[in-house]
Formats: sequence, C-alpha cells, structure tokens
Amino acid sequence: MARPTLIAAERRPTRQIHVGSVAVGGGAPISVQSMTITKTADVEGTLAQIYALASAGADIVRCTCNEKEAAEGLAHIVPRSPVPIIADIHFHHEMALAALEAGVQGLRLNPGNLRKEAEIKQVAQEAKDRGVPIRIGVNAGSLHPDLYKRFGGATPEALVESARMELAYFAEVDFDDVKISVKASSVPLMIEAYRLASETFDHPLHLGVTEAGPPPAGLVKGTAGIGTLLAEGIGDTIRYSLTADPVEEVRAGRQLLEAMGLRERKSVDLIACPSCGRAEIDVIGVARAAQEALESRQLPIQVAVMGCVVNGPGEAREADLGIAAGRRRGHLFIKGKIVRVVPEDEMVAALVEEAEKLVAEGIEARLAAADAGAEAEAEADRRMLIEAKGEDANHSAQKVELIRKTIDEGHEPPATSTDLPA
Repeated sequence: MARPTLIAAERRPTRQIHVGSVAVGGGAPISVQSMTITKTADVEGTLAQIYALASAGADIVRCTCNEKEAAEGLAHIVPRSPVPIIADIHFHHEMALAALEAGVQGLRLNPGNLRKEAEIKQVAQEAKDRGVPIRIGVNAGSLHPDLYKRFGGATPEALVESARMELAYFAEVDFDDVKISVKASSVPLMIEAYRLASETFDHPLHLGVTEAGPPPAGLVKGTAGIGTLLAEGIGDTIRYSLTADPVEEVRAGRQLLEAMGLRERKSVDLIACPSCGRAEIDVIGVARAAQEALESRQLPIQVAVMGCVVNGPGEAREADLGIAAGRRRGHLFIKGKIVRVVPEDEMVAALVEEAEKLVAEGIEARLAAADAGAEAEAEADRRMLIEAKGEDANHSAQKVELIRKTIDEGHEPPATSTDLPA
C-alpha cells in the first residue's frame, strides 16, 4: 500500500543531530514538530496535550520555558513524555540553564531577543556538556535591530546573517550540535531565506512559516512555504504555525509529508470525486463523514468516495478501498473490484469496517472474502442508472461537438482576392 515519492530533487545533504531519540538531518526521515499552548507549569494539562500531539504523529514537541514554574514543570514533564521535549527560550538565559537541569532534549534560542554574547556562550557550553542540541530560531519579526538597520529590513540576507553570527558564538566554545530556522510570516521571504540558508550552512534546517494564522489560510501559507522547499530537497524537520489546536499542526505536517511521499503513510489518504450530474448522494457530506470517522484510526491506506457507480469504481481503481453510490445503495470496492453492496445509510460504517479489516488482513484476503453476487448486484444498479440518466449524464459529447465546431469555424482559411465581390 506504499506510495512512491513525488519529489524529483535529492535532499540536501546535512550533518545529523539527535533530539533525544529522534535523528534530524543526515538523511533521517523528515520529522514533524509542534508546540504546546498550555502553561508549562500545568504538568498534567501539558502532558495531556503532548500525548495528543504524539498520537497525531508529532515526533518532537516544544514547550515554553518562560518562568521558574515552567522550568519546574519541565522536570516533571520530560521523564513522562512519549516524545523528546524542546524548551523554548526568550530573553532570559537562566531559563535555558534551568531547562537543561530539567532534562530537556533540546533548546530553541532566538538570537533576536537573547543577545548578550557571554550568556549565549554559557548556554552553548552547558548544552555541549550535556549533549543537548540547540535550534537557532531566527524570526523576521524579532530580528536584531542592528541587522534590521544594516540590511534595510528583514531580508533573506539579514535572517541568514543572524544565524551565522549565533553560530560564530557557538564555535568559540566548540559547539556545533545545531539546527537552524529562518522563519518569516511572508511566504516569499521565508522561501528565499531558507534557500540562502541551505547554500550557506550544512546544519539541518527546521522549516516553518511563522504566525501563519488560522486555517484555512494558515494551512495554505504553511503548505506553500514548506511544500515548496521540501520539493527542492530543502528541510529536515517541519512545523505548521497555526492559530488553532496544535493537533491540527501535526496532522497537517504528517499529511504533507505523506502526500509528498517523504514519510511512510500512517493515516488515511481520502480521495473523492467532485460530483457530477450522475451523482446519487451528497458526495461532499459523505466524504466529510468518512474523513471524520477514519482520521483518528491509524490506517495507512488510500480510500475513495465516489458519487456514482457508473464510473466510480473504475476511476478509483488504484485506491486500496472505496465506495460508490447507486440506487440508494453503496458499492464497496477494493482495487476496483466490487466486494459488497450496502444500504446508503450504512455506507460510511461499512467503509470504516472494511478499512480496518483491510489493514489487518491484507488486500488478497479481503478480495477472497467478497460477498457472492456483489458484482452482479452492482452491475444491475449500474445499468439501471445508465438507463435513467443516459450514458452521458453530463452532456460531455454534446459539449465536445460544440467545441469542435467552434474551433473549426475559427480556423477557416481567410478569403482570397478571387473570393471577394467585384
């Protein structure tokens, strides 16, 4: 049931670091990150969110460490977390030191608001001593004022220079266990900054469009930026920054990587026809209900919801499983072969049941278990639907004839002098 990668560009080679047990860069699978939105001092609430993120597919989770109570909370959270924890640090280097004491597996430092050279080096030295990596998290919205002035704004060059300067501080204490991000809320700026960073550094890159906003616009912006760079072979770990439940960030990240063939599929890939004149059901409604019923189940298959039985099973024959509607019934098919016919109000339930069996037993076993007579029933429904609505319910043939006539008339040879009236 695996799908081939869709990416032609080879991944940019980078050095590899480890955030706890998760390898980043150096050819490791691209990881998905998110961030909790709870108060880190609320240990149980934060852990509940971390477990929800991990269940959705997060490989790494970041928690804010902005006060003493947050650092103390991390001491309780880290040993109970199912995934590595990164502490997000702003302004106060002592919070980074406290987070290291709490046992975090990574730090994120923003060069724009943690600026004292001695403090930066102290944190890097402590991280080095403990084998803990640091992300240099450059952000266009919090760029150091000197760089903003020097480059005339938050340009790709300014963002990359911010990361380079931080790396230089780290180098003075011989620390290079680093990944880098150069985020911006502007998609074009973000793309150009990461392209430049990929040419400048061999460290793994963490991709993201910062402050992308709520879905659906935030999803579009995040996908435009992250997807473009991944297609170019740039990026080792990603995060969608949405104004939403962070679980949505993780789902988006996983779905993007799976859709691009960059991670093994662990969730359902649901496809659906856009509906047409022959549709027998509310395709949008059924597809939405199927998505909601299947998305919580870790089923690595492609599922199709088709509006009619005339063309549906054939058009979606490459799907692992699908259902098409006809005569108030649903035709359940596996790889284009009809295996069951069910009442319309049981379509989604039957789809979910068969999806679980398909993953557990395999395609050949489920084809062998097909209901006797299912194909004959389906063909009878198909013929009746054609008789009721015709072979060409969308009047495509008529439209083709009009198109041909329009083109032919538009290409008549121009009149010659002998054709013109005297």
